[in-house]
Amino acid sequence: MQQYTTELQKLFLEMFLADAESFVRAQNIFRYSHYDASLRDVAKFVHDYAQEYKTLPDVEIVNAKTGGQLQSAADIDPKHFDWFLDEYESFARHKELESAILASADLLEKGDYGPVEKLIKDAVQIGLTKDLGIDYFADPKARLQALKDNNGVMPTGWKNFDKKLFGGFNRGELNIFAGGSGAGKSLFLQNLAVNYAEQGMNCVYITLELSENLTAMRMDAMMTDTPARDIFKDLDTVDLKIKMKAKTLGKVRIKYIPSGATAVDVRSYIKEFEIQHGIKCDVVLVDYLDLLMPMNKKVSPSDLFVKDKYVSEELRNLAVDLNAILITASQLNRASVEEIEFDHSHISGGLSKIQTADNVIGIFTSRAMRERGKYQIQFMKTRSSSGVGHKVDLEFNVDTLRILDVAEEEEHQSFKKQSSSIYSNLKRTSTVTEEPKEEHKASGDDIGKVKANVESSKIKELIRNLNKK
Repeated sequence: MQQYTTELQKLFLEMFLADAESFVRAQNIFRYSHYDASLRDVAKFVHDYAQEYKTLPDVEIVNAKTGGQLQSAADIDPKHFDWFLDEYESFARHKELESAILASADLLEKGDYGPVEKLIKDAVQIGLTKDLGIDYFADPKARLQALKDNNGVMPTGWKNFDKKLFGGFNRGELNIFAGGSGAGKSLFLQNLAVNYAEQGMNCVYITLELSENLTAMRMDAMMTDTPARDIFKDLDTVDLKIKMKAKTLGKVRIKYIPSGATAVDVRSYIKEFEIQHGIKCDVVLVDYLDLLMPMNKKVSPSDLFVKDKYVSEELRNLAVDLNAILITASQLNRASVEEIEFDHSHISGGLSKIQTADNVIGIFTSRAMRERGKYQIQFMKTRSSSGVGHKVDLEFNVDTLRILDVAEEEEHQSFKKQSSSIYSNLKRTSTVTEEPKEEHKASGDDIGKVKANVESSKIKELIRNLNKK
């Protein structure tokens, strides 16, 4: 293990003073608290001088002001500065880990486990800013293709819904569906899991309320287009349909985690799942946010604003960490029951969730509406589109529990009407007979009528088949 002696730390300071560019590159990780006590005043003077004057002091000034004994390093070979910066990065990370471990010990002694993971994680991630961003003008096509392939939009499967989101949800986003009691929040999330699986995405569905088997049975109905009440009537057929779909669809994993769990519990499960199965999780659905607790054990469950703020932030961090779409649900308060428009005040816990989430969608649907085959949603917040305030109607199949795009249903109905209209027109003209030639007039009427009736029968049969599709 590298020993960062006082002499080596002194050399770090001398090299910074010899090359201002190196200090600029490392100033985001420069902490005078990292240095030994004998050099701490010297490091603090360099830090404060740079902050105030936007330049570095001479070695002579530093020694005169602090009593330090630094030497000029002006004659150092420039090639050595790359080594120096790598070494200094390791030094800074080492010191941050030391501090994190000491702080963690104090927290563990007090029984405050929540912040420990973050302290260690932040310490490990400390480093120089090596990613300088993208050159906007360099290669627009490659830049856009990379966005599309790696971090791009992933459609939900509902056309009108996706239009309001400029195509769908994005990786690294936190998306919240908010609805009152009985609004069908779980059904909505389960439909999304099926939609994404049908696009080849790997999904993890975390349920904190319903059992794994009940959640899976609902998805069985959606996947196989089988009425939920008939699932158990022909298990062999359902089994075969699902196994056939499994060959072409993405993976779906359903996991029950007791309410009161934290985002750390969710993350730990997903990481273990990814490791054991060797697959990347694309979509995480958490049913639902309000049942999670923050990692900070000092936060009172009764303080909904603070609790939900922590949980929302932790879920969004999880989405970024996994580079996945994270979708969850949240409860609307009682004031929303009779409302026809939702706003931030109707969210249980209030603005804390709104501020953190990338998209917040309100579900208006009641049980009575679902029984009539209707779902209605309203965009309460969108970070990357102009859909706020807009409503979208969706169809709901009461039997199979499947939420459908209204546009598809309307197109189907329009097609049927068009087919019926064609059929009616053909019916009116199908008995028209061609005037027979004079020399065959005696038998021409009969021949013409037979031909017309044959053609009419063919057309009718064609239309009947068309309407069946």
